[in-house]
Amino acid sequence: MQRYAGKPFLRLLECYVLWAVGELMPEDNQKLLAMTPRLRDLYKRQGSWQEIIAGEMDLPADFPQHIKALWSQNKQRAENSGVELSAEDFARMFVDHNLVNH
Repeated sequence: MQRYAGKPFLRLLECYVLWAVGELMPEDNQKLLAMTPRLRDLYKRQGSWQEIIAGEMDLPADFPQHIKALWSQNKQRAENSGVELSAEDFARMFVDHNLVNH
């Protein structure tokens, strides 16, 4: 996808958000687990892929809970408006508004 051209970390951030809200697809999780040793080498960090992403972004320890709360609120707002908000759409919006463009 053009969205990720030259920006592979962008997809990692979206996967982190999906993981935080419990919506990361099992096959994506397996790919990330397999990538973890390369991520450790690339970013010179130890830990899980989630810990590496959080460390690179300097995210607080409670950030996954913050993301999950926002997901719940936004999903409810969308439902109240008769709109379906997918986890993928939420992840893209969250990353764009909170992690990339600030």
